[in-house]
Amino acid sequence: MWWIFALLSAVFAALTAVLAKIGITSVDSSLATAIRTAVVLVLAWGIVYFQGSLAGLHQLTRQNWLFLGLSGLATGLSWVFYFRALQLGPVSKVAPVDKLSVALAIGLSVLFLGEKLTWQTGIGAGLILAGTLVLIR
Repeated sequence: MWWIFALLSAVFAALTAVLAKIGITSVDSSLATAIRTAVVLVLAWGIVYFQGSLAGLHQLTRQNWLFLGLSGLATGLSWVFYFRALQLGPVSKVAPVDKLSVALAIGLSVLFLGEKLTWQTGIGAGLILAGTLVLIR
């Protein structure tokens, strides 16, 4: 079941790039990021509210708050840089470089989370890197 959600994520990520490229025409990339973030904020809290998950706020630990906050900072910085890159470059080159995050996440998960690096995962990450290099040249 997880793969359905992952596939939907990929579809919407692809739409994000194309729609953002159209939307940032003649707009400051930071302003565009702020608008996008506001929409995501309303959507996310709307989902939490309608699912009845607000009660879970009281169960969060300091560690939860710290790492979710740091993740939010990383997301925000990623979006700021992504929108600026989209404003300056073509989607066909920006999107593949952005997807290097998959290979980087694999490396970071091995380094910091102790996840096992299998030969399949290593080859997959290497192919992502190679594919990115092919696409941006």
